[in-house]
Amino acid sequence: MTLHIGCHLSASKGYLAMGKTARSIGADTFAFFTRNPRGSRAKAVDMADVEAFRDFWKDPAVPLVAHAPYTLNACSDREEVRDFARETIASDLQRMELIPGNYYNMHPGNHLGQGAEKGCERIADCLNAVLRPEQSTLLLLETMAGKGTEVGRTFEEMADLLSRIRLQDKVGVCLDTCHIWDGGYDIVHNLDGVLAAFDRVIGLDRLKAVHLNDSKNDLGAHKDRHEKIGAGKIGFPALSRVTCHPALRGLPFILETPNELAGYASEIGRLREAWKEG
Repeated sequence: MTLHIGCHLSASKGYLAMGKTARSIGADTFAFFTRNPRGSRAKAVDMADVEAFRDFWKDPAVPLVAHAPYTLNACSDREEVRDFARETIASDLQRMELIPGNYYNMHPGNHLGQGAEKGCERIADCLNAVLRPEQSTLLLLETMAGKGTEVGRTFEEMADLLSRIRLQDKVGVCLDTCHIWDGGYDIVHNLDGVLAAFDRVIGLDRLKAVHLNDSKNDLGAHKDRHEKIGAGKIGFPALSRVTCHPALRGLPFILETPNELAGYASEIGRLREAWKEG
């Protein structure tokens, strides 16, 4: 077994370019936005690029972790915003089937004062409308830091949301280390306890990917500001323990740290070396 690790790459030049970039920095997986992360437009699909990527990327056993745009809010108090989220997710899931067997990660949404229960209800309504039994893509809901009115700020909230989705085999969870740290889960001093709580409330079988990020903030700050690995309040030793934890081995780890490619390559190299020693 090896440490499956990659980073978030720009999709502007296509799948093949991302695959080659990932290999060049020592990654065996990667993440990308399905469309403009702050907008709504999706780049037209180049099927020649898709086929070239399939030929180049020979290890489909390590899933890629695509990311929905940040602008989606499936539990908005405005119907037109919810409609946009539903239509975008449905379109993205269809596009993901061009590279089958991978993951589509999304932030659950912001309830905007309606309450977490109403937020969970509306997100589940959206996902129940778009998930299909025949799809090969697994949709992941990301753990959040609890900033503002975010849904998914606790394991209990995430479990409530998951319980409302009909096609249980089409959904999972992506755990973000910065988010849960900022949300009050002490992965520095009590990683075993945090993972035991996750297993008790949600189930570790639901955990399919990890966003590996340091945090600029103290424990429980509820702010969500990522930092480079080892430069934040979580620190390199704690994040390395996350990658080495037996309950998480085999998962794809995605770096979303504030880096250029050289920085990502350095982080991947350091984490791989520590993983081998651990």
